[in-house]
Amino acid sequence: MSQYQSELLRLMEERGYVHQLTDATGLDALAARQVVPGYIGFDATAPSLHVGSLVQIMLLRRLQQAGHKPIVLMGGGTTRIGDPTGRDESRKMLTDQAIAENIAGIRTVFEKLLVFGDGPSEAVMVDNHDWLGGLGYIEMLQKVGTHFTVNRMLSFDSVRLRLEREQPMTFLEFNYMILQGYDFRHLAQTMGARLQMGGSDQWGNIVNGVELGRRMDGVELFGLTTPLLITADGAKMGKTAAGAVWLNEGQLPAYDFWQYWRNVDDRDVGRFLRLFTDLPLEEIAKLEALQGAEINDAKITLANEVTALVRGREAARSAEATAAATFAGGGMGEDLPVLRLGAEGIRVGAALTALGFAASGGEAKRKLAEGAVRLDGEAVSDPAHEIRLAPGVEARLSLGKKRHAILRG
Repeated sequence: MSQYQSELLRLMEERGYVHQLTDATGLDALAARQVVPGYIGFDATAPSLHVGSLVQIMLLRRLQQAGHKPIVLMGGGTTRIGDPTGRDESRKMLTDQAIAENIAGIRTVFEKLLVFGDGPSEAVMVDNHDWLGGLGYIEMLQKVGTHFTVNRMLSFDSVRLRLEREQPMTFLEFNYMILQGYDFRHLAQTMGARLQMGGSDQWGNIVNGVELGRRMDGVELFGLTTPLLITADGAKMGKTAAGAVWLNEGQLPAYDFWQYWRNVDDRDVGRFLRLFTDLPLEEIAKLEALQGAEINDAKITLANEVTALVRGREAARSAEATAAATFAGGGMGEDLPVLRLGAEGIRVGAALTALGFAASGGEAKRKLAEGAVRLDGEAVSDPAHEIRLAPGVEARLSLGKKRHAILRG
């Protein structure tokens, strides 16, 4: 029996989203009696978010499913500074055009997972550059800066860890937490936002915003963070040897996205089904209980459901069909990634890195030496092996049993 009265916190608790809450009782009571506008911020550093951000996007989806209003805050302003949390070096500066293009690319994923509109519980997307860009520096220092002490700011992990590692932090980055706190206050004033959510590494920044709203306006704000998302084998969610698992098709083909979920550790299946799909909890419990080879059925369900949410149901069906053709019949599979070869051909080691099957030439050599690489089913061990194909001719390059690509002349 849940300890919460509101559908919002019951849903969050049952699905495994809750790590920390600033005031669980207060938020529970508020959510039980009214629509709660809540937000999460996303910086626009790339044209797509990756799987590491998907739990936050699903948080907004759950907020809407429980009848509340999601606010997607794009950091058009804070992207110009860079969040120092978890980073050992400063982020490179982006142009205004690059930030705008990144925001447009990121929006496409949210449009699949949230219902946007003007209704009480319909989602909106806002850009903090709209208000941060117009702030005068002296005005900011006078109004907001007095509510932050340097002593406390130095105690936050985002600052303390960087300094302990003797990595430089610019004064620009040092201001990030002040601007994030100001975002919460601005959204509370202009849109009635009462809740900020984020990953556990954002706890300090969220608490700053809660306290700033109380000190400046006497308003009660709330914060919720999710657990740190580490896979069962200890890896950070969304990171693979080949790089980030991007949410947008333009950065990662649907087949590779599907395969990421199909290949998760057995121990992660139940947790990921709760976090990343809309399947009923009773059905998830049955899938989670499968043993031995049958757990693969649960993984296929996970891959299909997540891919359907993020890329569309047709993309999920196509990816599953390609996987079945590839593994069962040795076929090419129309959704496999394709590497087009020029007349000069390509060395097999270079092909592995070009496809993202290996992160470097050194890793490609190791995979080849281990006998993990096959070209049309035949083992290849020499990284200098030349692959030349006539125009229109195809060959299949495989790394292990799970990664395949088409080479096309």
